[in-house]
Amino acid sequence: MTATRSTATGVPGYRETLRREPKSVRRARGLVDTALRARGLAPLAGDAALVVSELVTNAVDHSRCRSMHVRISRLDKGRVRVAVTDRSFVRPVLREPSQYDQNGRGLSLSKRRPTAGPLNGAPSERASGLS
Repeated sequence: MTATRSTATGVPGYRETLRREPKSVRRARGLVDTALRARGLAPLAGDAALVVSELVTNAVDHSRCRSMHVRISRLDKGRVRVAVTDRSFVRPVLREPSQYDQNGRGLSLSKRRPTAGPLNGAPSERASGLS
């Protein structure tokens, strides 16, 4: 069982350690939804849930680590950062899948949301900013 806790960095946010397993996608979506609604940012919840779903799915599918960390941080009024970190040293690869590919859209989709923008972090961190 995992526990949701506020960050101690002075930046309003939430974080949780999740196992690298498919059911963690649902747990991450719930964490994002709860965090954004608690901060009065419910309009961002849909896009943020989609982004965290894609980032966690990528970690589940491609990382060989046992767990990952999901963080939601409020950058300023109306802007949040959604980050998924694992201990992999391999950077994710942004692909341009064809219309027939069933995989490969996660990073592309998370960066193309109307309110999303990429944020650079450590090699093991996948993050998007939303406003």
